[in-house]
Amino acid sequence: MTGQVVAITNQKGGVGKTTTSINLAAALAGLGDRVLLVDLDPQGNATTGSGVEKRALEYTLCDALLDPERSFEAIVQSTQGGYDLLPANGDLVAAEVGLLERGGRERQLKRVLESAPEPYQWVMIDCPPALSLLTVNALVASTGVLIPMQCEFYALEGLSALLETLEGVREHSNPSLEILGLLRTMYDPRNGLTRDVSRQLLSHFGDRVFRTVIPRNIRLAEAPSHGLPAVAYDRLSRGAVAYEALAHELRRRQSRPPEEPAHP
Repeated sequence: MTGQVVAITNQKGGVGKTTTSINLAAALAGLGDRVLLVDLDPQGNATTGSGVEKRALEYTLCDALLDPERSFEAIVQSTQGGYDLLPANGDLVAAEVGLLERGGRERQLKRVLESAPEPYQWVMIDCPPALSLLTVNALVASTGVLIPMQCEFYALEGLSALLETLEGVREHSNPSLEILGLLRTMYDPRNGLTRDVSRQLLSHFGDRVFRTVIPRNIRLAEAPSHGLPAVAYDRLSRGAVAYEALAHELRRRQSRPPEEPAHP
């Protein structure tokens, strides 16, 4: 496996991790890149949002984690999204429990990705909304981290805890892990608090904050119920256009040298 492995993570729920994972994967695929989306959340929302029936799957990421050489059996294609998918469902909870009994348990996802049969330019990992063993697996396997954030009161407080976790992973397991960027999601410029928190993020993190912002957009909310990324559901919607812009910005950032993590 080659290319960039990106953990899309924030321990806070409801910040747009899955929406970002699906739509960024589809936008990069639309640019001609070979993309694998890994659904690392037992809720399986990235699987459903990719148009795959999670309850009908014969093999899932659970099987791959417990036996990495079977990873190729679990990979399916999102026909509308244009990317490959390592799907998940509730069985992933059992995989996490099983990993607790294994040595090197935090490296199991890395082994899965190294066993993937195809080279990918991008691997996007949709992480669960918790700093769990599954999330640690994602961070150990990744070259970089993308952090979706709502510009709200507790945003910086939650970010501090995540940055401490990232530093721990860098120190003990993955010294090359870098922050690719912070992504402002569900952005409403009419809201004064949104503008204030956005200014704080820019002040603390500078150009680590993506210039692209993801607006509140009904099409982004509707698309998963149709099993489609927004870029396929309504490509002209504000949300779809924003994710296509993010894909271009992420590609430009790919060649940047690694930087040390910053703290708010």
